[in-house]
Amino acid sequence: MSLFEYKSVDKYFYEREIKDFLPERIIDAHTHVYSRLNRDPAYKESLANRSQNWPTLVASENPIEDLDETYRLMFPGKKVTPVIFGMPGFQYSVSKSNAYISQAAKNAGYPALVLAYPAQSAAEFEAELLGGGFKGAKVYLDYAPAYIPGNEVRIFDFAPHHQLEVLDRHGLVLMLHIPRPRRLNDPVNIEQMLEIDRRYPNIKLIIAHIGRAYAPEDLGGALERLKPSRMTFDFSANTNQQIFEAALATIGARRLIFGSDLPITRMRMKRIVENGVYINIVRKGSYGDVSDDPHMRETEGAQADALSFFLYEEIAAMRRACNAAGIGGGDVDAMFFGNAAKLFF
Repeated sequence: MSLFEYKSVDKYFYEREIKDFLPERIIDAHTHVYSRLNRDPAYKESLANRSQNWPTLVASENPIEDLDETYRLMFPGKKVTPVIFGMPGFQYSVSKSNAYISQAAKNAGYPALVLAYPAQSAAEFEAELLGGGFKGAKVYLDYAPAYIPGNEVRIFDFAPHHQLEVLDRHGLVLMLHIPRPRRLNDPVNIEQMLEIDRRYPNIKLIIAHIGRAYAPEDLGGALERLKPSRMTFDFSANTNQQIFEAALATIGARRLIFGSDLPITRMRMKRIVENGVYINIVRKGSYGDVSDDPHMRETEGAQADALSFFLYEEIAAMRRACNAAGIGGGDVDAMFFGNAAKLFF
């Protein structure tokens, strides 16, 4: 039995929008690999969660075998190399997740990032980072101290300086999922990203999801402020052509890298923006009761039948942005392979 259904609408979408745009070799710089065996038995659903809930609806687990099978189904004719890391969140044991990722990466020859827990001392963090053969760290706002209200979390609350010093000393990657309701356009986020860039010159800083700028209102003038920096932006789980066009025009293709955010982007959906809020349109009943989630909306009938994968929507949006900007050839190859190769290999 196949891991998930691959429909005629998916084949048509891939052949029409995706296949010829992508290079033969791809590096997917943003994937979550996790096993239900690594769930924390002490986890309670009532624990505070500062992130959105809808991404957890797609897959209860994504072991390395499932990730490889996803590429086989979704990218026929392409060779995809993922950068893997665990699923952030309290439902998974960080130590078990990191151990699993380390072993899976060694077995498959994939680069991997350690999930960083800010309570770790510099020595503990360094030992896990180097001992596991990781290329750097993925940091996440959920791990900031529990007493900080979710909307007030700052980057250094979950990416503490003593851990940044370790990454800088070894010249490793920091993949940063930024916090705060204003996302990339938040002035605190901008100042702290620039501080990392300035204070830790050896860190290879990647801002995930183009700073969670999923709507034009999330962008403002942030890219102009960040343009003089060295930081790179992955465009994982983002389908906004307008954001992509702004990024290509401001920072250029050589500072953008492809990421999928699998398995989340196996979701069948189409994303729209209303009043500055992104909304995922999904088939009614496909992902349980989503009536209380402002980022989810259900549909039926022909519109639902036409839905393909979130990941295909992301890549198609980047293709349209590149076409609008007159970008192709070497720049596309760089975004989907070369830029990440310089960071991880």
